[in-house]
Amino acid sequence: MSTTKKLLRHAINIDWMVAGIAFIILVIITFVGVIMRYFVHAPLIWLEEAQLLCFLWMAVMGGSAVFRHGSHICIDVLVDSLPPAIQRAIIWLVALVNVVVLAYLFQKGLAYSMQMLQSSRITNILGIPYAIIYGILPVGCILMIISQFVYLFEKREGDA
Repeated sequence: MSTTKKLLRHAINIDWMVAGIAFIILVIITFVGVIMRYFVHAPLIWLEEAQLLCFLWMAVMGGSAVFRHGSHICIDVLVDSLPPAIQRAIIWLVALVNVVVLAYLFQKGLAYSMQMLQSSRITNILGIPYAIIYGILPVGCILMIISQFVYLFEKREGDA
């Protein structure tokens, strides 16, 4: 494998890394929050804001990575029983529906993020701009659309 392909593969997997880091931070701060609340009797007042940020970023970036590998949960017993040509048609139809829904979410997420950016709203305790927290939605939708096509074209090359 060439150096360019290795670099591209690492760049493509950045969503896995971001989702993984967000998950690790989420687990650690939640664990520390439980210890602080129930054993030390000193709850962390900033915990909910940090959890919101980590959870949203983990879910959206993880969704992008899962799209790329075709690993979303599905029940494909019926599709697997159909002839290969119909299976491919259904896969492309599902991909089209995914892209349409993601494009809609992109539009709404971008409008919401812009509204948060223009209003300069920040979280009460940590002072994180809501545009950063919710800005992952339009970015993630674009990444999910790209990942959907990467999966489809890799699957098509694998079938050939």
